[in-house]
Amino acid sequence: MTAVERIEVARPFPAASADVFAVLCDPQGHVAIDASGMLQDADGAPVTAVGDSFVVHMDRESLGDFDMGKYDVTVTITAFEPEREIARKVLGRVRPQIGHVYGYRIEPTDEGSLVTSYYDWSDIAPEWRDSGIFPVISEANLKATLGILERTVRRGYPLAAAR
Repeated sequence: MTAVERIEVARPFPAASADVFAVLCDPQGHVAIDASGMLQDADGAPVTAVGDSFVVHMDRESLGDFDMGKYDVTVTITAFEPEREIARKVLGRVRPQIGHVYGYRIEPTDEGSLVTSYYDWSDIAPEWRDSGIFPVISEANLKATLGILERTVRRGYPLAAAR
């Protein structure tokens, strides 16, 4: 794998790993923190294990790259280590499935947590690799999403979601 097939960005959070992880397990949490503008809504229960899934209602209009209208994707959890890591693949209507992975690693620190967001397209289908459209999401977008995640956690999203 080369560096051009994976992007990672990290940011310190003044929050406990459990609070960060709670947002990342909630389908609505992904909608709340998305900096791309593509995620419009979600259906499903918070995830608790590898293989769990939920539906995200999407709209690529904010990217301005492909006119796909409004569509749904199924997000399937591919890595799940409570309070440490969560990753997901997106399964949509395109064939073959793309195979890119989005994930987060969380490391406890004395001040809270170090959160790393990653986007990996090293295992995408050859047809998509040859298309030249990757990465779909930029490093700047991952950084922006981490900023929104930090703000969301700091403002009490897990507590508000439990009410």
